[in-house]
Amino acid sequence: MNSATQSTPVDWDLATATATRLVRPGPVVPRAEADNAVGRLRELAVDAEVHVRDLTGLGHGLPLRPGEVVDRPGWVRAAVRGLAALTSGALPERGGPLGGVLAGTAGVQAGVVIAFLSGRVLGQYDPYTNGGRLLLVAPNIVGAQRALDVPGDDFSMWVCLHECTHRLQFTAVPWLVDHFAGLVAELLGSMDEDSAPKLRDLPKRLREAGGVVDLLQTPAQRRILDRLIALSTLLEGHADHVMDAVGPDVVPSVGTIRERFTARRKAGGVLDRALRTALGVEAKVRQYAEGAAFTDHVVGAVGMDRFNAVWTSPETLPTRAEIAEPAAWLRRVAP
Repeated sequence: MNSATQSTPVDWDLATATATRLVRPGPVVPRAEADNAVGRLRELAVDAEVHVRDLTGLGHGLPLRPGEVVDRPGWVRAAVRGLAALTSGALPERGGPLGGVLAGTAGVQAGVVIAFLSGRVLGQYDPYTNGGRLLLVAPNIVGAQRALDVPGDDFSMWVCLHECTHRLQFTAVPWLVDHFAGLVAELLGSMDEDSAPKLRDLPKRLREAGGVVDLLQTPAQRRILDRLIALSTLLEGHADHVMDAVGPDVVPSVGTIRERFTARRKAGGVLDRALRTALGVEAKVRQYAEGAAFTDHVVGAVGMDRFNAVWTSPETLPTRAEIAEPAAWLRRVAP
């Protein structure tokens, strides 16, 4: 098949254009205040990683790097590049005369989702482009800090602690990059048209599922998806544990921030909650709590050094069942 009749499964350029057109402006911030926020985020990302290394024991000896501070359109462009890199080769190319049309439709759909998320993401570590990028979305961090009415430096440090934990997870555990990408590729490669939900069943199934991703499953896909969800839950929960466990010496208002931020995660209007459910955001919020509870239990029971057995190999990662019952993981991996 020649290139005229074959295309990539998603038109990523169209996804970028769609998301950039739909992205909403951030909060209005005086230029001097904005410049100060950007500068502080860059500095705090380095300080935060030092604290994360001291608490977790991960990454000592690795170079310390600042974060990249971006606005919402900048995050959109980076997110699209990261998704394209993560899924490259995992999705089959679309052939035939309709290949370009289908890729364009997928690009628009991806762009709409990314635009929705662009106003909510505070930060992200992308291990798949430019040798790894830690992104901090300045307008969203400032907007959330204002909404929560908490000290600016405290909140910025708190966010940086979370994102730097993600960076260390992938830089201090070198096999994790390929393992995560391999699970994604295996899941996407298992999907075909027969695995997609029927439109007539979609409303009912969407209410019952944690998000769209949970609808696209055969029994084989469920097994792959369970491993991917367990890993994502561990990564998010471990980062949430760290950002709180660093403690009030580093973030004096950490207790207030956590209380208000958790309430904010659950808030939103009816439409916003519906969209978050459809996009799997609500399921991700549950991952934070479940993963943090797993980490809290294990660290409380055996300490951080023995918790770090989780990073030994793919075989020592917890299963979904072990996330819910951390004592089972302890019996299997760290007796």
